Amino acid sequence: MNLPGIILVTGTDTGVGKTITTAALAAVLHGTGRRVAVYKPCQSGAADGDSDATEVVRLAGAVTAETGVVLQQPLAPVAAAAVDGTPLPPVAAHAARVRELAASHDHVLVEGAGGLLVELDSDGGTLAGLGSLLAGAFVLVARPALGTLNHTALTLEALAARGLPVLGVVLGSWPVSPGFVHHSNRQVLGSLPVPLLGALPEQASGLSPEDFRAAAVAWLNGLPA
Repeated sequence: MNLPGIILVTGTDTGVGKTITTAALAAVLHGTGRRVAVYKPCQSGAADGDSDATEVVRLAGAVTAETGVVLQQPLAPVAAAAVDGTPLPPVAAHAARVRELAASHDHVLVEGAGGLLVELDSDGGTLAGLGSLLAGAFVLVARPALGTLNHTALTLEALAARGLPVLGVVLGSWPVSPGFVHHSNRQVLGSLPVPLLGALPEQASGLSPEDFRAAAVAWLNGLPA
């Protein structure tokens, strides 16, 4: 599978399915015998613990998964850190950790918090900035519902303006009973200059880990062979 060593997973918004998409990507890569690490610079809303990393490992299998900073409040990282009284490391520190993981893994998947330009530190560092430091390629997770075309176009425009490469778009939560708008949006997103890598069913996380891993290849059938 001809994919870069560092892949950054961002979304058009919060709650679009980034963690499940990251888990599916990790499962596909791990299933080909690759050594895979997943790194999340900041997780907020984690009053019960580092749930995103735990979920990735549960679904994807024996992959390395860790988080730079775990914050309690369900807010953007800077706001959540202020409430928690937790200092946020600079984006450069996250980049250094990703490089360390890359030295011992074939692929490192870096999952953002919210959208591309959500600030990850108090100096205005974002996932876009982290991508620039790492020379990684992006996967953009989008909704299939109304409004997604504008949100997707804006995020792709922001990536292009920064010269950041994009592997493609994933629909992170395809409904069980899609309507006309979902099919229409999927058709339009499939005609973008970047590939549509696939779609994950909205109840994917409810599958057993074995079924999740078995299905992930079919969901992400647009990944380079």
